[in-house]
Amino acid sequence: MTSRDTASPPHCPRWESIARRIRVPFGFLAAIVYLVVIALRPPHPIAIASSLAFVMPGLALRAAASGAVKKNQELTVTGPYAYTRNPLYLGSALIAAGFSLALFSWPVAILLAAGFAAIYIPVIASEERFLRSAFPGFDGYCRRVPRFIPRLTPTTFQSGIVGAPISQPVTSPQSGGFSLALYLEHREYNSALGAALLYLSLLFLRPMLDTLLHLPG
Repeated sequence: MTSRDTASPPHCPRWESIARRIRVPFGFLAAIVYLVVIALRPPHPIAIASSLAFVMPGLALRAAASGAVKKNQELTVTGPYAYTRNPLYLGSALIAAGFSLALFSWPVAILLAAGFAAIYIPVIASEERFLRSAFPGFDGYCRRVPRFIPRLTPTTFQSGIVGAPISQPVTSPQSGGFSLALYLEHREYNSALGAALLYLSLLFLRPMLDTLLHLPG
């Protein structure tokens, strides 16, 4: 799950390069572990319902961010990016927290938290180096917008220029609104589909296994 899917910067430290390559396989591994835990222990309906308080805002945040960002073309500072520099990663963290709550499993929560920290902290550092080299206004943006925990109010930038005057604008005059075309281009609907499949697994995987295991021979 990427922030702005920037190209790898030159001289990228080894672990950052590894982290960028393994984040997708880690997602599949986490999903497999999740399904195994569901199969071994049926989740509680209250826990499943409570998880929506994290998963739904996480999906909404990722959708809003994916519909605003133009990867590698401009430094987006509007929409969710006016509150936090990494709304896609924050959305992913909320979704992971929600599904951990759904299982009410400390081992799963620790696995997801450790994996997220080990992979996405270096990935964010790598992407920030790229953005700093590509967009002259990135440092000004960083001074006003936090890396992860969002501001309570959006930051505004006059005339599309971040911080002190720079040699080029970081946003185009049309930037700022949600674009369905961008949402579809970034295939962010896959996040919603993945969440739906996990909820179906939470609700029906264990009952289906119980039914199959108790079928007469």
